Amino acid sequence: MSAEPNPLIPVTDRTLRITVVLLFAAWFIDYADRLIINLALPGIGADLALSRGQQGLLVSAFFLAYALCQIPGGILTDRFGAHRVMSWALVSWTLFTVLTGFAWSFALLIVVRFGFGVAEGVFPPAAMKTLVERTTPATRMGAYGLVMSSNSIAAVLCPLLIGPLIAVFGWRSAFFSTAALGLVVVFLMRRWLPAPLPRTEPQQPVTRPPLRDMLRLWVLWRFAGIMFGYNMIAWGLITWAPTYLTSERGLSLASAGALLAIPAVAAALATVIGGRLSDRLRGQQRKVIVPGMTVAAIALLLMPATASVTGFLVLGTLAIFAASLAYMPIFAVPLRGLPAECVGVGSAIIAVGGQLAGIVAPPLIGLLSDHFSFVFAFAFLVLGAVVAAALAILTPQDAESFRAAIGVPANSSLAQENS
Repeated sequence: MSAEPNPLIPVTDRTLRITVVLLFAAWFIDYADRLIINLALPGIGADLALSRGQQGLLVSAFFLAYALCQIPGGILTDRFGAHRVMSWALVSWTLFTVLTGFAWSFALLIVVRFGFGVAEGVFPPAAMKTLVERTTPATRMGAYGLVMSSNSIAAVLCPLLIGPLIAVFGWRSAFFSTAALGLVVVFLMRRWLPAPLPRTEPQQPVTRPPLRDMLRLWVLWRFAGIMFGYNMIAWGLITWAPTYLTSERGLSLASAGALLAIPAVAAALATVIGGRLSDRLRGQQRKVIVPGMTVAAIALLLMPATASVTGFLVLGTLAIFAASLAYMPIFAVPLRGLPAECVGVGSAIIAVGGQLAGIVAPPLIGLLSDHFSFVFAFAFLVLGAVVAAALAILTPQDAESFRAAIGVPANSSLAQENS
């Protein structure tokens, strides 16, 4: 007798595909909205008579709010549901994007950009849990890798599309245009996002652990430390590579932007590969992160000392590719091992590590380049690789050991995966 076809399989495949496409679009707009301010700053500064220090504060206001709202976003996600919080975040940051285009003073811009950071800050935990609810453990990190490659794609396309728009229509047009795309994503998400997959574990009443107990799970902070090390490299290069190429190598900003699209594409590819490797290895992050960070460290040491722009670009691309392989493996074991009711807060704690690096690394590398040199400053980024590699070894390597570390028995109804 032939086996009956399982009607859930095509539904699951369709759910996976639609979820990945919609989350890719949402994350693309999220990251594009974040990048536009960098392209618009010269126009904003000239229009509103702002100093460079004031322009820098506009960027810092976003990152401060973004970092502060990661864990609150996780709490809201676990309490009110991922779809609801994600929809609220999309609508809210689209509104703040529009308000940025209407702003007429520095004080108003600070308030608006802080609000923008709040709205985007609650999005990552909600987006993470949305994916977890609609994927199986075997496909989760590969799907997440595809979703998060949107950030690197946005980094490639934004300068190519938004730069000419600002040149022709002014800086305000960039925010209005991106907000319009945001509204399209809101509509598509509300209309097409599939329902969560059925839970496989027994349905039993669950008491969500208090926030203070989640914050005391030092194993989560170790994963946050890996994220800090990775983002130290990423934000250090993203922030200062354009300045280095223009001030130290004599390139125009347009030429530097075009060249830096190459490492952005490499980062997107590495993010996808890292996700696939995480699914295949079922965690085991040290097998990806330690070799990747070793290669990144070597490339970072050689990169600023090379005599040619081509050599700098090749080594910089190698460094960001090798480091970006680590992004998906950082989340692989926690997302397999965390109880479903705790994914929002748990993923937010890990993300906080990355946001702290986004706050610390850019000014620190700038300070080191001013007082010493870019050679020393870029070499200092090796510290990020060392931190990430060391903590990758010191963290649980599979879901079972992770659950043991947080005190959830492997056979508990809270376990997300029957490993």
